[in-house]
Amino acid sequence: MATLVWKEAHGRSRAGTKRQWQRYQDVLRSENTRPVLSCVGNHDFWCQTETQAGFENGGRWALDKLAMAQRYYNLHRNGWQLIVLDSVQPHKDGSWYTAFLDEEQFTWRQQDLKRTPTTNPILIVSHVSILVTCVFFDGPRLDKDHWRIPASWMHTDARWIFDLFHRHPNVKAALSRHFHLQDRVDGNGVVSGAGRGQPNYHTAAGYAW
Repeated sequence: MATLVWKEAHGRSRAGTKRQWQRYQDVLRSENTRPVLSCVGNHDFWCQTETQAGFENGGRWALDKLAMAQRYYNLHRNGWQLIVLDSVQPHKDGSWYTAFLDEEQFTWRQQDLKRTPTTNPILIVSHVSILVTCVFFDGPRLDKDHWRIPASWMHTDARWIFDLFHRHPNVKAALSRHFHLQDRVDGNGVVSGAGRGQPNYHTAAGYAW
């Protein structure tokens, strides 16, 4: 029987986080025989202090444990171009966290999309969803005729990203895992989806999109 590992580094001790990483790696070795492609997310960051340096140190530790050479990357699989993004960014003071693509990463992705032949379908992967509707259903979100959605729940640069998708119609889907509801948004031919691992608000547990 497979073991589910629910990992949370933020707010935990360094020793506790180290044990979680060890358990995660032990389960992968003992229970999994398939290739694993990782995408860094907010649960992976351990910060001794909520500063820019603390956030960066936590990010480097996560990349090391996930065996990722870079926090964002691309690769080809079975005719598809996969673009894996780092959507978890610190606030300007280094505090915990917001969702967008930093300028370096956004520029890299623009160039990568331009280099990809238009005949190649593209799949985007990010931990935080680029665009979802389920953010409106997690607790009371309406406040005096205004929707209140935290910037850590969905990409704050979603409009600019979808403008970029519009210029590259071979982008077919954008998958994420951050929000704890199942969701699917079809926008200009691009499917943006999210999933969860526990039941929540009319959504059964699921591990695939």
